[in-house]
Amino acid sequence: MAETDNVAGERDESTLSRLRRSYPSLDHIVRAGEAFSDRHGTHYAAAITYFSVLSLFPLLMIAFAVTAFILSGNASLLNDMKLAITEAAPGSLGATINEVVDTALKSAGTVGVLGLLSALYSGLGWIGNLRDALTAQWDQEKQQLPFLTTKLKDLFALLGLGLAMAVSFGLSAAGGGFGRLLLELVGLDGYAWARFLLTVLTVLLSLTASCLVFIWVISGLPRKRVNARSAVKGAIAAAIGFEILKLVGTFYLASVTSSPTGALFGPIIGLMVFANLVSQFVLFITAWTATARENMARVVPEPPDAMITPLVRVHRGPSFRSAAGLFGAGALAMLALLGLRRR
Repeated sequence: MAETDNVAGERDESTLSRLRRSYPSLDHIVRAGEAFSDRHGTHYAAAITYFSVLSLFPLLMIAFAVTAFILSGNASLLNDMKLAITEAAPGSLGATINEVVDTALKSAGTVGVLGLLSALYSGLGWIGNLRDALTAQWDQEKQQLPFLTTKLKDLFALLGLGLAMAVSFGLSAAGGGFGRLLLELVGLDGYAWARFLLTVLTVLLSLTASCLVFIWVISGLPRKRVNARSAVKGAIAAAIGFEILKLVGTFYLASVTSSPTGALFGPIIGLMVFANLVSQFVLFITAWTATARENMARVVPEPPDAMITPLVRVHRGPSFRSAAGLFGAGALAMLALLGLRRR
């Protein structure tokens, strides 16, 4: 029985090896899965999920309080941006975030120091775990960095990522609002083909904005920056996969919140599941990007350090060659003495 299992295992392994040789894309996916597992992608995703849930609402409240202060004179653009951000969340989670957004907008001037500090703590924990996870997926050596310098860099990375996401959502909101306004100006708002074309262009603009954000996440957030060009394929895959995850999350939340208990706990459970799925997906895409043939580091073995060790040999007596030389010299001296005596 054991021999049969071994034969079956060898057959499966040979089949997989043959398929990997025949299909480079499959080989790439298998390499990415092995790298994701070896570099503790699941554990990092769990840490990112915890800090995502912990930091989401404080960060949203502060972000929208600042946004409300900046865009206080442009209510239309503010509403479009709020709509774009709430639509990015799947299912009823958008309504939950919408309530947080409305609260933040109404209390823009009353966001206290305590809320700012809690958001700063949770945000730094989130960005720190995200950067460590991306660094691990790129197989970069983890270094002992100064605490204060590391936290400052994490803070700038958090602000940069927030700005990139704001620009992304702003482009999506501006694309939809500006497109509808343009259709009304040219008198094409009543045509179905024009609305369909506007929807397609809005989706493409949203994908482009998400792709730009993922390029920066995959290549710019690791502790050691990598070439942004190497992250383009991964960013495109991440942008498309993110839209699919949002669609799946919509159906999942609809099934979870169908009961009264689910309506009470469904949004937070859905948020945790969605955050974990997104975290694992982003880390897997990073591992997939890092294990591409053009990105795999070619490790050249360094020559060993040269060590100069003096070699000292101690002989207890003369060598054979020295003894023969001494014997010959003695014989010649004896012959010379005998010759002198005869004379």
